Amino acid sequence: MDSGSVVSAAAVVGAYLVGTLPVALLVSRRSGHDPTREGSGNPGASNVYRIAGRAAGAIVLAADLGKGIAAAGAGWAIGGRDLALATGAAAVLGHVAPVTRRFRGGKGVATAGGVALVLWPLVSLVLVAVFVVLALTVRVASVGSLAMATGLPIGVAAAGRPGIEVAVAAGVAILVVARHHENIRRLVGGEERATTPRDPGTGRSADTIT
Repeated sequence: MDSGSVVSAAAVVGAYLVGTLPVALLVSRRSGHDPTREGSGNPGASNVYRIAGRAAGAIVLAADLGKGIAAAGAGWAIGGRDLALATGAAAVLGHVAPVTRRFRGGKGVATAGGVALVLWPLVSLVLVAVFVVLALTVRVASVGSLAMATGLPIGVAAAGRPGIEVAVAAGVAILVVARHHENIRRLVGGEERATTPRDPGTGRSADTIT
């Protein structure tokens, strides 16, 4: 194995490890919450937003988004777009299946969004707009997340990107959708809850998701 291959392999492993960083757990526990035991039980931005409030949710969202941006950006800087595809996918995998937490991670939406911002910025901006519209109308975060995930490979294909990029986008989408299997079950059964943050003063859920 030549030095270039070693560097590329190290970059992919490093990206996976970046993806495993338990940001939601660290942020939530500072305010006395555990996202794996409260709300939906998911260690992600939406659940932190629900159980610990807007500020905590925003921090987790920004950090998880940053993991995807950092992983894909580093891969691009080291080995170009092809390596960015690999490191970006590795970061998403690390987030949803972290070896440090028995492969029980978050749902990968924000991290995948960070990867998409680096690799397919125009597609990602359209998908963010779709998410915002659905979040404000349907008021259920999982609906917007699933729409973004399923729309990613479609958008990448529509943008005329090579087959390998469509395949990677599809793989990332499959990971995200698979991690939403419980949300899909609740949506089908009409049991999915709106994403509403708790009021720090009362401990109750606030009225809106914004």
